[in-house]
Amino acid sequence: MEESRGMEREWVVEESVAVEAGARTVYAAVADLRRMREWSPEVFATWIRGRKIAPGTKFVGFNRIGWRVWFTTCQVTVAVPGEAFAFRVSTFGMPVALWGYRIEDVADDPSAPRTRLTEYWEDLRRDNRGAAFASLLGKVFTGVPAERRAALNREGMRATLARMKTAAEKA
Repeated sequence: MEESRGMEREWVVEESVAVEAGARTVYAAVADLRRMREWSPEVFATWIRGRKIAPGTKFVGFNRIGWRVWFTTCQVTVAVPGEAFAFRVSTFGMPVALWGYRIEDVADDPSAPRTRLTEYWEDLRRDNRGAAFASLLGKVFTGVPAERRAALNREGMRATLARMKTAAEKA
């Protein structure tokens, strides 16, 4: 186990990209959960309860790494158009992670929109009942030990952000 060899486990990961599009355009892509399969290397489908995406909206994410397939239950916690979007992920009622996006208008010139899009992830499998069990389930279903999840997510975030950037700039 890497952690036992002196490597500290990462609990929070964040990546950013500059997008040549307005903050509302970027937010529209980020908050459209039905398009998540276009962005994420792991997500292949989402099932959303209801049509409106707002705090409290629940959805299920269907994920894949290689031959391994699993689902997570999620709930939107933040949905502020043009500014922020986030959701909590759980499995079998146990907290797993918080995923979110910060959207910042960084344009110097209003005629040339530019937005900084930051994706972040926080591992919630700590300091709560069932954290060790949730970590074990994560390894069983995904094949990824908890101490390697941050590195894998960093790689996935870079791919996700690049795809979102391309789509928003074409919009």
